[in-house]
Amino acid sequence: MTTITRANKRSHARVTLSDDLILEAELGTTAEAFLRTAEEIYPFEAPLMGAIVDGKLRELNYPIDRDVSLAPISLNTSDGARIYRRTLVLIMVTAAYELWPDSPISVRYAVPDGGYYCKRLDKPALTRDELQQLQDRMREIIANDEPIAKREASVDEIRELFIQRGEWDKVRLLDNRNRPIALYTLRGYADTTYGFVLPSTGGVELFNLLWTEQGFILQFPLKEAPTTLEHLNTYPKLRRVFEQTDRWILRTGVDDIGRLNQIIQEDKRLSEIILVAEALHERNVAQIAGEIQQRFHQQDTRLVLIAGPTSSGKTTFSKRLAIQLLAGGLRPFTLELDNYFIDRDRTPRDENGDYDFEALQAINLELFNAHLDALFKGEEVLMPRYDFITGKSVPNRTVKLDKNQILIVEGIHGLNPQLLPNMPHDRIHRVYISALAQLNIDLHNRVPTTDVRLLRRMVRDARTRGYDAAQTLERWTSVGRGERRNIFPYQENADSIFNSGMVYELAALKPFATPLLHQVEENTLAHIEAKRLLSFLSWVRPLAPHQLQLIPDTSLLREFVGDSVLDDYHPFTAGDHINS
Repeated sequence: MTTITRANKRSHARVTLSDDLILEAELGTTAEAFLRTAEEIYPFEAPLMGAIVDGKLRELNYPIDRDVSLAPISLNTSDGARIYRRTLVLIMVTAAYELWPDSPISVRYAVPDGGYYCKRLDKPALTRDELQQLQDRMREIIANDEPIAKREASVDEIRELFIQRGEWDKVRLLDNRNRPIALYTLRGYADTTYGFVLPSTGGVELFNLLWTEQGFILQFPLKEAPTTLEHLNTYPKLRRVFEQTDRWILRTGVDDIGRLNQIIQEDKRLSEIILVAEALHERNVAQIAGEIQQRFHQQDTRLVLIAGPTSSGKTTFSKRLAIQLLAGGLRPFTLELDNYFIDRDRTPRDENGDYDFEALQAINLELFNAHLDALFKGEEVLMPRYDFITGKSVPNRTVKLDKNQILIVEGIHGLNPQLLPNMPHDRIHRVYISALAQLNIDLHNRVPTTDVRLLRRMVRDARTRGYDAAQTLERWTSVGRGERRNIFPYQENADSIFNSGMVYELAALKPFATPLLHQVEENTLAHIEAKRLLSFLSWVRPLAPHQLQLIPDTSLLREFVGDSVLDDYHPFTAGDHINS
């Protein structure tokens, strides 16, 4: 029989890091203290940024007051990278405020190689000397390992703080908030970060500030290379898209999420905002179609390659592009690159031993190139179809192009020059599409475009494939790995770039995504991510049911939320010769 006796009050807590590593210390010992001891036994692969305590993401100074499971969050993880970036931005904003209290700094866009493009508002761009002053002040703050204090503050207190500083973007954001908010203070400067930061400044030593004519780049390490700063490419084509987005935001008058929330709540200008956003999209599609048409007539360019990361809206874009080409007198025919997969048993495998369907070598390049060559010579081609059930390539149909037909190929390798190594560049028009820019939460806190694509995919997966949010979240890491390897390095090879982001889309996605995220099981890695997404979505006012009806049935967003008139529209077979 079990004997039960009265226990004394506990003075120590145990943390379990693994089956063979259990540590004990006084109640209130921080997660960081435990992890630093563990690091001496099992060194971490990258700098420590945070902790997972009983399945929940915590800051390093989180006090352990009971027996828990504990795991490190390092810089080579998504959560660790976010903590690093938020801390670095807080240091930069603090340093800028100390130097120029009347000249706020705005964090604008992400730079692909690891950085944020930033601008000084209300005054001319920082000179090289001023940027050096900013960098020197930041390095001083980091070298001193200054503490970053955190406390819960009321909405009224925070609103008064932002009013005094004239930060009206932050004031607007508080209009629909009624519960306390975490306020972080560094050297007397207080700000909201909408996510965890480090408890002190000494953990973000690796950074750089790079001058540009209109602003500067705050460079930080990527999670894939946490101990180095990558070489920064200039990306002139992407930069033009960002400048275009700034002009679009200026035209709509929706410059941050707080402003969007006001428009949705007042329900006056929302219809106009949606129509203008859709018109700007359509104008861009028409412009790209015009460029393709011109090249078709002048250079006999008959191949359009469309590439972009998952949930960029490639399907809807392709159909809208085809409609614009039809309106211009060309008849498009689409060819799916996925149908050129080699048989599954010949597919290369990744580092985990799984089939790597995203590798270029998973495509039958010899057959694909031969078929394109024959089609452009006016010959008939027996097209393949990849059977995803059997993993085999099987014959499909015979196709022959007419003289005024143009071929559209959609696939992740469309921008990779190795896809068609022998075809002259002037015979191909390459299009890159992605949600390249989004509304910021406020001047200092941006919404990652990868989060927007993740929400798009989650909503579409649930609607069309029956996947729950946890399944989508669990796949996302491998999806991103494939994109970084096969898509992002080639985006500057594009002849045209289409930004599929829309100013109102987070408000449109929220009613669909929120219930899915709430269903993710607790104490799982997927739940940590779900909680983070729910946290930033809490700042977005959702479109009401009657407002969702304002989204046109040809909108790119309809590809994800449903009811697109283009779902069953297939103009690509017009005029092709098909022998059953």
